[in-house]
Amino acid sequence: MIVVRELTKRYGPTLALDRLSFEVRPGAVTGFLGPNGAGKSTALRVILGLHHPTSGEALVGGRRYDRIRRPMREVGAVLDADAAHPGRTAFHHLACLARANGIGAARVTAVLERVGLAGVAHRRVGGFSLGMRQRLGIAGALIGDPAVVLLDEPVNGLDATGIRWIRSTLRSLAAEGRTVLLSSHLMSEMALTVDHVLIIGRGRLIGETSVARMRDRFARDVLVRSPRADELARVLTGLGAAVTTTGDGALVAVGVDAPTIGDAAAAASIPVHGLTPRSATLEDVYLEMTSGAVEYRAAAERTARP
Repeated sequence: MIVVRELTKRYGPTLALDRLSFEVRPGAVTGFLGPNGAGKSTALRVILGLHHPTSGEALVGGRRYDRIRRPMREVGAVLDADAAHPGRTAFHHLACLARANGIGAARVTAVLERVGLAGVAHRRVGGFSLGMRQRLGIAGALIGDPAVVLLDEPVNGLDATGIRWIRSTLRSLAAEGRTVLLSSHLMSEMALTVDHVLIIGRGRLIGETSVARMRDRFARDVLVRSPRADELARVLTGLGAAVTTTGDGALVAVGVDAPTIGDAAAAASIPVHGLTPRSATLEDVYLEMTSGAVEYRAAAERTARP
């Protein structure tokens, strides 16, 4: 488990982290979200012992990262897909990491198989595509079979196949009981991948929730399709719902949930061909929650409406 307590980090007059506190638990993929300059990368670097906090602490498994004797056996991280030397082969890169942490060569072969790079194990990294380098980075993160995995923007520049692979890999790691923390700006992808979200702005935690609770909290309406839409609209209005009609004849009901609509339609013997609860997207919620924490806006953004 990752525990961040009252973490503050200053770079001269700049306050990058301001008493930031959160926990990341095992068994789920946690998304780490925030605008540019919010402090996400700084927080990850402090967790990994690359930066020292001004005050507060960041613990992994109850210890500071720099006090873990063989850290790759406990924490795997990808902060930069280009970290591997381009002149080394994939196997040699991972073998160096393994040797430094007392890990046998058999594990190198195993992680190359897991990330789909066994067929190019002896090719130089300089000839790899971005997607292949991302896979190699994750192989390095997994070389010590760690319980904790941290990834910073792992889907940047990937094609659809690479994105799907990373998504399934992260969910598989969480299903194995590992702690997975993922930072990304791609809201559509985060909505498909994460179970829990941490949202920060200006170095502070401004929101924390599960994706399921977020969908319930920001529920908007229910889209209903029926060949007897007019009759169903009267039934739903009688239940206190506000009902409008779309251009293609579907109903949009506010104030009642999908099960209530289904039960009411069944009781009135009205067929229903479609019943779709709709809620705000993760992007909608993220933009709403971070609207006061964005440091850089274009003129059009300041006047635009969501």
